[in-house]
Amino acid sequence: MGTFHKDKGELHGVTVVVDTKGPKVFIGRCWEEDAEKIVLLDADEFEDGKNGHSKEEYIREAAKVGVWKKHDRIIVPRVVVASVTRLGEISPA
Repeated sequence: MGTFHKDKGELHGVTVVVDTKGPKVFIGRCWEEDAEKIVLLDADEFEDGKNGHSKEEYIREAAKVGVWKKHDRIIVPRVVVASVTRLGEISPA
């Protein structure tokens, strides 16, 4: 199945995990991506160590039960991005 917005990037419309080089990780529906940024819609964010949980634990739980939207839109600068992965490719907890 293709996208109607080819200029938005191959992940347009896909729920992705954007892990950063720092303590934060974001999960949301990819709206667009380019060399400067990734824009997520209906997104959640998590900081490593929050409530005693690691980023990996949070991501695996999200793969199992989904995420609760905290933000309508998040813009993640590419310079802080460590990786971008489709949530569907993550093994659940």
